[in-house]
Amino acid sequence: MQLPRLQSAALLRRYKRFLADIELPSGEVITIHCANTGAMTGCGEEGDTVWYSTSDNLKRKYRHSWELTEKANGELVCVNTARANQLVHEALQQGKIAELAQYKTIKPEVKYGTENSRIDFLLQANEPQTALADCYVEVKSTTLLTESAVGMFPDAKTERGQKHLRELIQMRQQGQSAVIFFAALHSGIQRFQVAEQIDPHYAALLKQAHQAGVQLLCYNCDYRIENAIPTALWLNHAIPIQL
Repeated sequence: MQLPRLQSAALLRRYKRFLADIELPSGEVITIHCANTGAMTGCGEEGDTVWYSTSDNLKRKYRHSWELTEKANGELVCVNTARANQLVHEALQQGKIAELAQYKTIKPEVKYGTENSRIDFLLQANEPQTALADCYVEVKSTTLLTESAVGMFPDAKTERGQKHLRELIQMRQQGQSAVIFFAALHSGIQRFQVAEQIDPHYAALLKQAHQAGVQLLCYNCDYRIENAIPTALWLNHAIPIQL
């Protein structure tokens, strides 16, 4: 996925969930929008390098958006949660997710379930004669990294995430296929583990979903750097999941 043109600055603080103050190389301080509503543990600390994009929409109150964080060790983290769905959509279209490559029809944001949910992607086979069930795919942006290169989700308690797991379990009970897809957007993540210490209820539901036949996938990502500026990222390959 090609990234918008990015510029860098130093993070001063993140506040009110959606806002962050950054210091430009010129010394000017500006406020930018942050699309990530999570805790952003380890990827939004004072002094981190922020890579931000600029919108052409002059009506926006905050024209700049926080896209990536660069850590002191050079690791990159995509903190714009909207990018996770875009990455997965692109990979599905290109057949890059081997476990889901048999599906040819991709329908984003489809209403489903008994709790008034929208599935990120409904996948269907093109051939009506096939016995392949519809597949419901829920995507989760994963940025929390432990010292042992393990990525974790969630980084905060998530009632919304719990609801999604209940919905996927119901889809399996109805004979459909279901997938929870963790997009590991921190370049340091090499393995995945549910963050039981942060949200034990989510962890218990994830294990219940797995036992019910919901498929768990986690793919890491790669970044392209040109002239010291991140210009693109893409899903790379599946990494091990430990429940």
